[in-house]
Amino acid sequence: MARIYATAADYLAYTGQAPPSDIDARLGRASRFLGSNVFRLCWYEVDEDGYPSNTLVAEAFAAAVCAQVQWWDETGDELGAAGRYASVKLGTLALSRASSSGGSAPESGREVAETALEALRSEDLIRDIFVLGLVVQC
Repeated sequence: MARIYATAADYLAYTGQAPPSDIDARLGRASRFLGSNVFRLCWYEVDEDGYPSNTLVAEAFAAAVCAQVQWWDETGDELGAAGRYASVKLGTLALSRASSSGGSAPESGREVAETALEALRSEDLIRDIFVLGLVVQC
């Protein structure tokens, strides 16, 4: 079962705004997105359910998830669809793909929000309890 690292109360505390009615689903999607793109690449101790066992790390994960949801809300592009086409014309349908000079850039909604990464770069997250982006092989 997928872990959800933040609650509606966390979202309210982080943003200062009332959570939307579908906040649980949004937090779940953001948790899965960050879990697969960021959290799995980090070092931290976990409890028996796989959640961070350190309170500071758990709070940083909750803040990162809330930041990701807030960024998706601000950009209006959770799925990254807006970055796929530079222009769309409906009369006799004409689509043109967005291009980047560096090849294939991530689509806007499928990027990790900078504010989510900021939550994980907190000075409180010392190396003894959390390392961002550490990959260990046994």
